[in-house]
Amino acid sequence: MPSLTILKIGGKLLDDEIKLNQVATAFSKIDNPKILVHGGGKQASELCLKLGITPHMINGRRVTDQPTMEVVTMVYAGLINKTVVSLLQSLDCNSIGVSGADGNLILSEKRGIQEVDYGFVGDIIDVDSLLIGDILNNGITPVFCAITHDGNGQLLNTNADTIAAALAIELSTKYEVILKFCFEKEGVLINPLDERSVIPLLTKSDYEQYQEKEIISEGMIPKLDNAFTAKKYNVNKVLICGIDGIINQKGTEICL
Repeated sequence: MPSLTILKIGGKLLDDEIKLNQVATAFSKIDNPKILVHGGGKQASELCLKLGITPHMINGRRVTDQPTMEVVTMVYAGLINKTVVSLLQSLDCNSIGVSGADGNLILSEKRGIQEVDYGFVGDIIDVDSLLIGDILNNGITPVFCAITHDGNGQLLNTNADTIAAALAIELSTKYEVILKFCFEKEGVLINPLDERSVIPLLTKSDYEQYQEKEIISEGMIPKLDNAFTAKKYNVNKVLICGIDGIINQKGTEICL
């Protein structure tokens, strides 16, 4: 099967113009078909505060009421998505910015109320791998933002790590998928205060122990939960990495 790289970027990489340029430059050099998925939570929170909307996070996940939904749509699908696409175009990487609603690429359902009401947050129920494959076969790189839809006119805020994992799982029947979650660290750190303490291999049992000891917490939890889900469903290779890991295999490899 052909190779496919899916790169999810977030955190401080989207906030720093120099780092974002480094990410785009490295990503543009990947020769095989590729997909980029981005978040933008910090920028969304900053705009919320400017508009008098208090951001609300639980276990690294955003509670999304209607005003917040409007803000994240503007930030994710608008400013950040088009900034990334235009940057890639400048590097001769022909790309197209999309949300899940575009072409009905990713269909979700509003998360039910259990212990927490997350509001307009979407859980993915379908990915159109055929249409995504057609886009890739035409030499175009999709750039997904963290917005999906329910098919009935409602946009939904959907975790970007979850989108990257879902794309990797659905496309793994057609491609040898390498899924990379790229952020400002070089990988998962055993000591958050030591940038050199990257864990080279992370198993599910080790991950659970690190959670209990609160070595891994908050925003890393959704990322790693999605990484292990992707690996469980036969994604070829899953890495948590920094910018240096975009081209090579540096970082933390996820193992079952």
